[in-house]
Amino acid sequence: PVARSKLPDSLAKRHLLEGDLDPARARALGEACLEAGREIDAVAFLAAGGAREALLSLQEQASARGDVFLMRAASGALGEEPASETWRALAETASAAGRDADAETARRLATVGD
Repeated sequence: PVARSKLPDSLAKRHLLEGDLDPARARALGEACLEAGREIDAVAFLAAGGAREALLSLQEQASARGDVFLMRAASGALGEEPASETWRALAETASAAGRDADAETARRLATVGD
């Protein structure tokens, strides 16, 4: 396990990801970032570690919260573009949560696939 205080800062993260990072170490760093509430940082490490299930879970969390930024990050790491219906559902969730900017962005992204 990685101690919370040992999580890399932005520059160290970049160096790790550009270097020869062992997949197991990448997954451990990704999990530690998740535990620390640093989901976006976790995405890059989880992708480098081949942690597909964790990335799919982040997509689900993004959809449940109406979080466009997290959805785009997790989907990009998976090499997928969410379907139009996924964006529409995310827009509804975001709107209900008062996340108007996310709702508008999700609505716009839903029309791209139509």
